[in-house]
Amino acid sequence: MGAVARDRWSRVVIGALGLALTSAIVATASGVLAHAFVSRSEPRTGATIVESPPQVRIWFDGPIEPLFAKIYVEDRDKRRVDKGDGRVNLNDNRLLEVGLPPLPPGRYRVFWSVIARDGHPREGDFSFLLR
Repeated sequence: MGAVARDRWSRVVIGALGLALTSAIVATASGVLAHAFVSRSEPRTGATIVESPPQVRIWFDGPIEPLFAKIYVEDRDKRRVDKGDGRVNLNDNRLLEVGLPPLPPGRYRVFWSVIARDGHPREGDFSFLLR
């Protein structure tokens, strides 16, 4: 193979590798963006509050599937304290919520799991302190 042919071949190979790398980066980035990430919550993660909240609400950055969404709240002794009515809000498919009875002071932990509309599962937990 002559020098000109080798030079052309090198350019083709480098171009193909560059295209493959770019495609891999785009595919990875779009997969990451497809997950449903928490935007905010009420009460906020780690918050100290003085009034018992009527509910826990978690907003996500994208729609979540109601059929697979779960949320519950436990006290320090790992006893479930929510009303058992966890659901995706009918008017906002990015909002997961569960009702709470009046709670006594203490530390509470919220557990949640969702599946984004594209099928990516997410789960997490956070706590808040009621004084």
